[in-house]
Amino acid sequence: MAAEPSLRKDLTPDPRAGAPADRAHPVDQSLPPVRLLTSGLQHVAAMYAGVVAPPMIVGPAVGLDATDTAFLMGASLFTAGIATLLQTLGFWKIGARLPFVNGVSFAGVTPMVAIGRDRGHEGIAVIFGAIIVAGLLGFLLTPYFSKLIRFFPPVVTGTVITLIGLSLLPVAFTWSQGGAPGTDDYGSLRNIGMAALTLVIVLALRKLLRGFLRQIAILLGLVIGTLIAIPLGMTGFDALADADVVGFPTPFHFGAPQFEIAAIISMCVVMLVCMTESTADMLALGRIVDRPADRRTIEGGLRADTLGSALSPLFNGFMCSAFAQNVGLVAMTGIRSRFVVAAGGGILIVLGLFPVAASVIALVPLPVLGGAGVVLFGTVAASGIQTLATAALEKGENGVIVAVSVGVGLIPIAAPEFYHAFPEDALVVLDSGISTGCIVAILLNLAFNHWGRAEVSAAVHPPAGSAAEAAAPAPGARPATPR
Repeated sequence: MAAEPSLRKDLTPDPRAGAPADRAHPVDQSLPPVRLLTSGLQHVAAMYAGVVAPPMIVGPAVGLDATDTAFLMGASLFTAGIATLLQTLGFWKIGARLPFVNGVSFAGVTPMVAIGRDRGHEGIAVIFGAIIVAGLLGFLLTPYFSKLIRFFPPVVTGTVITLIGLSLLPVAFTWSQGGAPGTDDYGSLRNIGMAALTLVIVLALRKLLRGFLRQIAILLGLVIGTLIAIPLGMTGFDALADADVVGFPTPFHFGAPQFEIAAIISMCVVMLVCMTESTADMLALGRIVDRPADRRTIEGGLRADTLGSALSPLFNGFMCSAFAQNVGLVAMTGIRSRFVVAAGGGILIVLGLFPVAASVIALVPLPVLGGAGVVLFGTVAASGIQTLATAALEKGENGVIVAVSVGVGLIPIAAPEFYHAFPEDALVVLDSGISTGCIVAILLNLAFNHWGRAEVSAAVHPPAGSAAEAAAPAPGARPATPR
């Protein structure tokens, strides 16, 4: 039997498609410096609140004062930049080399609070020790975990991508109301009105602008919304006035990492959750940028995730994982260059080294972020629906797989107290609709489309030399009926 033709490298477009054979894939194309910087800044603006939110929660919960909490925020920006550069630029077999943004994972907030509650610097040291071990263990497991890609057909990936968008939308709604319940002016007409105005501005810019300006409509909307919010008293300048000009995240600022078995087990579970979510995000992003994520891509991406997480505590940062909101930004803008996201990673490092620069980004009011977030996160859900359109939902039980998986994945969103009686360790997975929905989709796909289907597989792929193989058309022959 003739050998299979070798797969064409991603960097070489199909000459039959009319494109030059030596032209780089859009993912590997850079942009002029100004466009590179502004597009990268747009990615930073989209993810900034998500990066600083976990340290804002964990710091006070473990007993740190405002100064140490601010230090954690700067360190998180710095380490998110390092992890993003690992993903986008990569080296050796590390990095997905896609426009893939990494930052502090929300999945670890609950267990980190439980580990370090009221223990101050000692609690942070225990958290950091657990993250280092979890990151190294995840790095070793990556070659095996990446083989699971065959369990992510369109019916699974489409479901997970849709859940990513739906799970992020409540974050945009919370921002639109002004922050967490109990904060000043939470849910006021002024906050919601500002979010609605920002949403309208972004939509108007998308409608009226053309070319590159249309691609950075989110960034322009955030700037315009912030300028409008200043005379309304919705933007505070205290953080800018109090911020230090330079502040390097000193390694082991909170002391040497400490290692406790219970904390390590808890963070290892979180690492597995993050690896699952990152795999789903890479599959989604691969479809969006027209470079499907194969096993090698996922393996490199997970190596960057886990290595970034293991290195992060050295500079006082937390576990790193994919940021799905930036997947939506890539889908909406159509800018597929990984160097744009690498520029965003460089900006994050600068923000971590210069707190005063980070304070400028922090001037954007939460309602303004919320209005733009509706577009961003909704775009992710729309991408998932687009993927589901290719999943042949009318065949077999694919429709049931999607229905049940989405339903289970929406439980933490629609009924946040649903799992209140479950053990706290189980909540690491159950409180993530993305993780639970992904697990259910994989299991149902196995149950309905794999297990017990040996006879179907034999019919599709007959054994060598069988009568069925002899009757099969020769390679390259046109089938009698369209597929």
